Amino acid sequence: MALNPTEPKWSLRLPADCSIAAIRSVYDLIREAFGRQERLEIDCSSVDKADVTSIQLLLSTAKTGEAQGRPVVLTSFSQSFRNTLRRAGFASEAMIDQHFPQKKDGI
Repeated sequence: MALNPTEPKWSLRLPADCSIAAIRSVYDLIREAFGRQERLEIDCSSVDKADVTSIQLLLSTAKTGEAQGRPVVLTSFSQSFRNTLRRAGFASEAMIDQHFPQKKDGI
């Protein structure tokens, strides 16, 4: 997915706790941010606790954005979030890239 730097965007930093215990509030944050702009960047750098529910939510958000022509891009994966992705079966960077559109190195 190509990013257009002139396109309006809304950036959201996920909270430290994205586990099942906190997923409803994370969902509410994403839903609110998703409704604001055509393009949404989700910063995952602060995530300390994550599980398969957060992965499901982000996959769903990315797929919904794609279906609506509204790009959703994930940025700055924390090591904890990367570990959760691997435990959930995303074994390689290529596999992660295939399912989670990412912004890397400012691109």
